[in-house]
Amino acid sequence: MLQIAATELEKEESRRETEKQNYLSEHCPPLHVPGSMSEVQELCKQLHAKIDAAEEEKYDMEIRVQKSSKELEDMNQKLFDLRGKFKRPPLRRVRMSADAMLKALLGSKHKVCMDLRANLKQVKKEDTEKERERQNRLAEEKARREEEDAKRRAEDDLKKKKALSSMGANYSSYLAKADQKRGKKQTAREMKKKVLAERRKPLNIDHLSEDKLRDKAKELWDTLYQLEIDKFEFGEKLKRQKYDITNLRSRIDQAQKHSKKAGAQPKGKVGGRWK
Repeated sequence: MLQIAATELEKEESRRETEKQNYLSEHCPPLHVPGSMSEVQELCKQLHAKIDAAEEEKYDMEIRVQKSSKELEDMNQKLFDLRGKFKRPPLRRVRMSADAMLKALLGSKHKVCMDLRANLKQVKKEDTEKERERQNRLAEEKARREEEDAKRRAEDDLKKKKALSSMGANYSSYLAKADQKRGKKQTAREMKKKVLAERRKPLNIDHLSEDKLRDKAKELWDTLYQLEIDKFEFGEKLKRQKYDITNLRSRIDQAQKHSKKAGAQPKGKVGGRWK
């Protein structure tokens, strides 16, 4: 079983590597430096423009990955809370245990199957414990963040009250400064512009010699190649996150159904009538 899983994993890695190489061949083909200096300058300008576009696409994908990660964290916490509310019904007894049934069916092979079952139970138990520990860590981290946020807000409110009490007649000027400060808060679009401005570098090639210009073209191509690799990795991560989100939604729906069934009151006779 482990060998089959390892084989499938190798196939998946090989498939992913093939997709990656095909993607890079399409979006960043091998560099061919032309002969004349003017053509090399034009090549550098084209590569620089592609780098700017790739930087923006990479930034957008980073934001999407961050949002998906936050959504997955919230969904995991919701599923953990729902599991805590759901009580499993007691199992009914059967005349023949599973072990006895396996022994009757398999005979001498029963011990081998039992060892396999024991190993699988142990692995499942360890996975369950790890998941429980992870969920506990998430809950503790969330509670800690909420506590820190509440403490910080309380401290800020206290500072504002002290400042207001000391200002007195200058209260109107304080409000004007506060409004000005709020106006300076960055929107998502402004933040994007700021980050891209920091990442993008100006193209200064007018003073370069022919050899330096060729080196610059190679440097720009290497930068573009790495950006395309990053974009591919972000795309793969978004695919996995999309699958995990779909799976978690299904599990949350099932948990909510079980929770509603567990909380429903059974029908019975009250005062000679069915309620």
